[in-house]
Amino acid sequence: MSNKLYIASMEARSGKSVIALGIMEMLSRRVTEIGFFRPVIPDRETDNNINLISKRYHLEQSYEAMYAFNHDQAQGMISDGRTDALLKAILDKFKVLERQCKHIVCEGTDYSGVSSAFEFDFNAEVANNLGCPVVVVLNGRHKIPADIIDSVRLARESFESHGCTIMATIVNRVDSSYVETITAEIAAHLTKSFPVYILPEEPLLSKPTVGEIAADLECSILQGDTDVLNREVHDIKIAAMNLPHFLDYVTDGTLIMTPGDRSDVILGSLATTVSETYPNISGLLLTGGLTLDVQVQRLIEGFRKLSPLPILSVATDTYTTAINASGVKSRLTPENDRKIAAALGLFESHVDIAELEERIEVVRSIRMTPMMFEYELIQRAGAGRQHIVLPEGAEERILRASEILLRRKVVDITLLGKSEKIQQKVSSLGLNLDGVNCIDPLQSDLLDHYARLFYEMRKEKGISEEMARDTMTDVNYFGTMMVHTGAAGGMVSGAIHTTGDTIRPALQIIKTQPGFSIVSSVFLMCLADRVLVYGDCAVNPDPDAEQLADIAISSADTAAIYGIEPRVAMCSYSTGQSGRGAEVDKVRNATRIARERRPDLKIEGPIQYDAAVDAGVARTKLPQSEVAGRATVFIFPDLNTGNNLYKAVQRSANAVAIGPILQGLRKPVNDLSRGCTIPDIVNTVAITAIQAQAVHSEDR
Repeated sequence: MSNKLYIASMEARSGKSVIALGIMEMLSRRVTEIGFFRPVIPDRETDNNINLISKRYHLEQSYEAMYAFNHDQAQGMISDGRTDALLKAILDKFKVLERQCKHIVCEGTDYSGVSSAFEFDFNAEVANNLGCPVVVVLNGRHKIPADIIDSVRLARESFESHGCTIMATIVNRVDSSYVETITAEIAAHLTKSFPVYILPEEPLLSKPTVGEIAADLECSILQGDTDVLNREVHDIKIAAMNLPHFLDYVTDGTLIMTPGDRSDVILGSLATTVSETYPNISGLLLTGGLTLDVQVQRLIEGFRKLSPLPILSVATDTYTTAINASGVKSRLTPENDRKIAAALGLFESHVDIAELEERIEVVRSIRMTPMMFEYELIQRAGAGRQHIVLPEGAEERILRASEILLRRKVVDITLLGKSEKIQQKVSSLGLNLDGVNCIDPLQSDLLDHYARLFYEMRKEKGISEEMARDTMTDVNYFGTMMVHTGAAGGMVSGAIHTTGDTIRPALQIIKTQPGFSIVSSVFLMCLADRVLVYGDCAVNPDPDAEQLADIAISSADTAAIYGIEPRVAMCSYSTGQSGRGAEVDKVRNATRIARERRPDLKIEGPIQYDAAVDAGVARTKLPQSEVAGRATVFIFPDLNTGNNLYKAVQRSANAVAIGPILQGLRKPVNDLSRGCTIPDIVNTVAITAIQAQAVHSEDR
């Protein structure tokens, strides 16, 4: 048991970065002040793994604090017989970091440039000197089960012979057809002194991206943003034949390489990206440093809206470029959300997180960071997988978020819209949405059934059967009816629709919960050391006392759903009995109503924000209150106050604001802002899934 561990491989290309990422993700939900350390990094200006971990987990340490030596420095000291001095210097550097962190993940060397036996001895000795138990990572690629079992046994014996404590062994990159056989063999023949986990090969992680090839070959980027440069390269083809013959060799994910003066190949390659009869290539690499003809440049400019195909240019000749490109290795980078999602999904699906956590002594802080909270959202949503419908099925951000959600196995997804348009967009973006369900409301067998249901609901409002059918062709109405009938557990919309477009169908079809008169919203405000609930900051301009009580009770219940103990502060410009006036009286009456309806809740009001959040102020103004100084749920008297306050806190305190989360409906529907980011969508879908879990739990 330890508050530090050392990830050590036995050979090159074992996928240590995937394991490091998975362990950091696991620890980040429970531990603040995590550190990452590498005793020796390769000989390049920036170590990719330090860069990945540092940026993703917002580590405060400088880059220089996270490693001791580069490869040449370490090898020079060893060659001079100064191995002890090297180990001491590594320990000194590690101890400086250890004083700043509650838990440190160390990643060993990459097995590049020296013998495997030497690097193994070195990593074992470093782990012992740092006092770290070891997570052993083995490369199972191209190995049969018997060889893998032998490797696991040899690794255990080798590290134990060096006096190391093994935390766990992870065999990575195993042929998926062998996973069950190997797992059974390990259970039958190896002792249970430490766990062994088997991770299958994930093709997405082994393929370099267009951007990685561009960076390694120092290419000029003629066309393509970050997203399209993240496309994987499954194959490289040199276009030496005439175009008609060459097209027969093009496959999905091909990077086409051709001299810059082959206008026929360039234009033919662009044409494949908008053709339904040819595969979707990953990019175009022009060799020889040749300048494109003006006419060809103009044609490419015209293709940019139709096809986001990345186009690169390099000075080297075609043969040299082909050799260089074939040697580029895939890596995890902080900009590639797809690969990160795939890596985390792989780790979380095949590693027993609870078992591994039991073997790691973690400091279970009472603080809750934004990353911890977001991690918990993903974990809780995936634990009881729900079906979420996304009406804006062809929107790029929705599609990119959907891929992340599917790879992390968070939810099942239905996209609404024209299937052909969605598939074309998925293909042009180079995404993998295997398992997603697409429904075109106009072509759906459910349309007539939903139209009849809607007609029965709204006929007393003067709606005709024809109007009901027309209404049900709207994606938001169709998606809402899916939720109402149980075909989906929840809906998320609003990336390209207004709040009214999202909420109106929910009010007409799903309706409010029994005993509630109003639909309201909250934001989950993730501060540096806690998560607070703010309501209502997005929906109701000026609720009366009864409605404000509804908002308070709904917000308390929402807080409880996400593991936040509800202590409700009914905010006003006055605390206790000190103030008078219509506004403070409204809050006072709302507090009384909420207490009468829910005597089990801790509710205080009216109370000023400082008295609600600051224990020192609370001791002066409301010394006997259970809420003052410890509030977790803040209810504001009107939209003007709530909206301005949440934005002020978001900007001035650098808080993460998750929401708005709609509450008060019988089943969950949530609204996105039209400026939402991909992480915003992922979080909102996870939140909606957790709400759906709560609804299903109540139904049972």
